[in-house]
Amino acid sequence: MAPFLRTLDYNRGPGDEVFEYLRCTRCAFATLANIPADLSRHYVAGYHLLPENDAALEAGVAHDQYKIDLVRQFVPTGRLLEIGPSWGAFCLLAKRAGFAVEAIEMDRACCDFLEQRIGVRVICRTDEAEALREGAPLDVIAAWHVMEHLKDPWRLLQAAAQRLAPGGVLVLALPNPHAMQFKMLGRYWAHVDAPRHLHLIPPKVLRTRAESAGLVQELCTTRDAGSLRWNAFGWQHSLPHLASPRFAKRVLRLAGRTIAGVLQPIESREGRGAAYTAVFRKPQPGK
Repeated sequence: MAPFLRTLDYNRGPGDEVFEYLRCTRCAFATLANIPADLSRHYVAGYHLLPENDAALEAGVAHDQYKIDLVRQFVPTGRLLEIGPSWGAFCLLAKRAGFAVEAIEMDRACCDFLEQRIGVRVICRTDEAEALREGAPLDVIAAWHVMEHLKDPWRLLQAAAQRLAPGGVLVLALPNPHAMQFKMLGRYWAHVDAPRHLHLIPPKVLRTRAESAGLVQELCTTRDAGSLRWNAFGWQHSLPHLASPRFAKRVLRLAGRTIAGVLQPIESREGRGAAYTAVFRKPQPGK
């Protein structure tokens, strides 16, 4: 591991605490060297915005429709668990699609909302990997932009592989450290999100780890509907980090929207987008 990047908490600041990332010189896996002792203070109030009414809930559900559409390409129905669901838009979509749904979430308010409004079983735990070891085999385990937040993502990956039923799939979405945006914006890239993103995991590293856990990659792409959305987000939320006055930030956010439109044909090429989605399957016995 070699020194790679020094940055600030541009997304949730203000603050002058410097966060330092190291990167492997062989595989490009990057990790935060100075992880705060208390990460919870960096998940400020409002990090999870709970819907205030049915209209807001349905808007959130519509936003996540692409997730259930993708999952059903690999598993049409069965037992599904989501890790880190926030208030549960995808959980609700999966429930409506006929899946038996449960979740693992650490935020207490989100857990209450999931149980009372979404109507799914929730394990409210900070140790997701340990919680994942409890229960019957699953047909789908989904973690949308969760792995990069974990101190030990490989422990969770191993636990997921063990919990999956034969033929079941693990669906993961992560920031893409090979993204064109990252190469251009560096420390200001919104998807660095220090110090909440503890790691930046290249697709090949994720695949190697998943295969060592006994899984087989079925999909890895930066071109799915969900990943493509993060391209515009990246420009709109990264450019304001280059300025301090509020007016300038608003102007740069508008400029980011324009830039995202101009660069869309380039960023939509495989491997260049801001995020990627990977699907791994647990083989049937004898295969």
